[in-house]
Amino acid sequence: MAKFFDDITDNMRKFIEAQHMFFVASAPLSAEGHVNVSPKGRDSLRILSNHSVAYLDLIGSGNETSAHMLENGRVTFMWCAFDGAPNIVRFFGKGRTVLPSDPEFAELRPLFPDYYINVRQIIVAEVHKTMTSCGYGVPFMEYVGERDTMERWAETKGDEGLIAYQCEKNTTSLDGLPTPLKAALIDK
Repeated sequence: MAKFFDDITDNMRKFIEAQHMFFVASAPLSAEGHVNVSPKGRDSLRILSNHSVAYLDLIGSGNETSAHMLENGRVTFMWCAFDGAPNIVRFFGKGRTVLPSDPEFAELRPLFPDYYINVRQIIVAEVHKTMTSCGYGVPFMEYVGERDTMERWAETKGDEGLIAYQCEKNTTSLDGLPTPLKAALIDK
């Protein structure tokens, strides 16, 4: 049975802090545009208040969430229990991208581990509705550890290679929408 709330409750916070991954969903305004769902993990999420969250976004093959938020702000987060009691938590909100060149980045960056060499941006969302649901259909899965593939990939690219990669892969969405990185990396 789904239950809706106006904020992030203490029970939600405890549940989320125990999870190893979450999902972020966004979509463009265009009916022909592609809905995006991205898995996230790696100790990258922080609950900032009962109405806001932030996650450290690492360089990846696309930048759909950032493009969609620039266009319309809509973002949904979801966590599901893969062990223990069944549970699903969703946050619905309006998000924005905080780039390394933004003054707010210096305030938020210390909240996250400092060992990542491939930080792209920080995503911040103001949450206006939360939801819990049963999660009865979610299978049990065992967490065995983090992959080191992303770090090894970033190390082989080096600083200049990571910038070139972002210019090629992270400045527009699949549907051609610009991301905030486009202005920071290409249009400057």
